[in-house]
Amino acid sequence: MILTGSVLSTLFRVGAVMGETINFDSYSPGALPPAWACGVTGSGGSRWTVEPGADAPSPPNIVKQSGVGDFPWCALKSASVADGYVEVKFKALSGRSDQAGGVVWRWKDGNNYYVARANALENNVSLYYTTNGRRNTIKYVDAPVPKNTWQTLRVDFAGKSIKVSLNGKTYIDVQDSRISGAGAVGMWTKADSVTAFDDFAYGAAGAAK
Repeated sequence: MILTGSVLSTLFRVGAVMGETINFDSYSPGALPPAWACGVTGSGGSRWTVEPGADAPSPPNIVKQSGVGDFPWCALKSASVADGYVEVKFKALSGRSDQAGGVVWRWKDGNNYYVARANALENNVSLYYTTNGRRNTIKYVDAPVPKNTWQTLRVDFAGKSIKVSLNGKTYIDVQDSRISGAGAVGMWTKADSVTAFDDFAYGAAGAAK
């Protein structure tokens, strides 16, 4: 089913999961709509804008983060997911300190959430939890993350289980219970990363019977 209006989304059912994909193509160029809350954990700022993307996975639009801050994030406030998945296509465009693309889940506010990211400068995938504005490492794994290339980052989470995959391959599979309960989902970058995003998807386990 295709929804038209301020948000163009596709709703679909896979097993016991209700999923939604947002491709940003009905959004007007400029800032994201009010359904999204964008900011930064720590110091600095964030700048999330809808822009035309010539090579977008689902043209014509992408979302680009071009602000410079410790950890820029953009969360879909209307989403509330305790167990499920979050996925996005991203492309690392530039950055001297970092070239990162990530997703957040169980997002309570700008200082409390889980985040997984892939870094094209370091060629790795990593998992963190952020509490009281402090990012803490759970695990790093080496992985090929080519620059200026669209790739897919996905996290499946249920209870303590967290699985992080890049381009269909699982790199991190751990148990962690530091952040529980439902929260928003969203996108994330680091430092001076300029990163493009498209086809943001999420779903809640058990929503479909």
